[in-house]
Amino acid sequence: MNAPLLRIENLSMRFGGLTAIDDLSLDVHDARITAVIGPNGAGKTTLFNCLTGFYRPSSGRVSLAHPRRGLLQLEELDSHQVASRAQVVRTFQNVRLFPKMTVLENLIVAQHQRLQQASCFTLAGLFGLPAYRRAEAQAIAVAVDRLTRLKLIDRADAVAGDLPYGMQRRVEIARALCVDPILLCLDEPAAGLNPRESAELNALLQSLSGEEGLAILLIEHDMSVVMNVSDHICVLNYGCKIAEGTPEQMRSDAKVIKAYLGEDDEGEQPGEFSGAPSQ
Repeated sequence: MNAPLLRIENLSMRFGGLTAIDDLSLDVHDARITAVIGPNGAGKTTLFNCLTGFYRPSSGRVSLAHPRRGLLQLEELDSHQVASRAQVVRTFQNVRLFPKMTVLENLIVAQHQRLQQASCFTLAGLFGLPAYRRAEAQAIAVAVDRLTRLKLIDRADAVAGDLPYGMQRRVEIARALCVDPILLCLDEPAAGLNPRESAELNALLQSLSGEEGLAILLIEHDMSVVMNVSDHICVLNYGCKIAEGTPEQMRSDAKVIKAYLGEDDEGEQPGEFSGAPSQ
């Protein structure tokens, strides 16, 4: 296998006396879907916050082998630099669209940094200078392309907050794709989806990874999504990695089964891990 796109080495995150992430190491590769799973409170979202600059890790390294900018240390970057310079982009557990804007406007706003630079931080945009008009046209073209790829173009002029919840989730992913990520971090994208919408999400993620070569790091409670789309799974419990491997390996791993389902009254472990954890 090729060298990893992202290498997490001995990462720890402490909040006073609480250790949320404890000495975690994990590799993420191009064109693969890596899932991070674990019971509630396992440290999954804390990990995402460390990777994307919302938290500064207590210790450890997060190295990104950027194809054009060389090796970047994400733990040294602020969140806006992680997104713009490193092109590591995330979504959140809760939908964070601008609900009163249209779908198209939400995707254009995602490209605000390019537009700000083209506008010379307002002046060129205020006077409608050619450089800004070109940047604006390009931002619209990128937004239309992403909406087309995710089969949302017919909703471009719809008010984002009026869309069904599952469709809002897709718009969030389309918006994240507008900044050309090399690593897309999805925090529970299947939350609140019905079975049909989950199946559509599976197909979308497999297309982004398999056909477009995008690296995806996925936090998810829905095991039907995790087991169907993941190439590699890392399992956390109380901030520690307790197992990692293929979906097939994780289904029958005793430590994973115990972390999710516990032991029965006789102290015996269930034979197979196949269900979602309790919420």
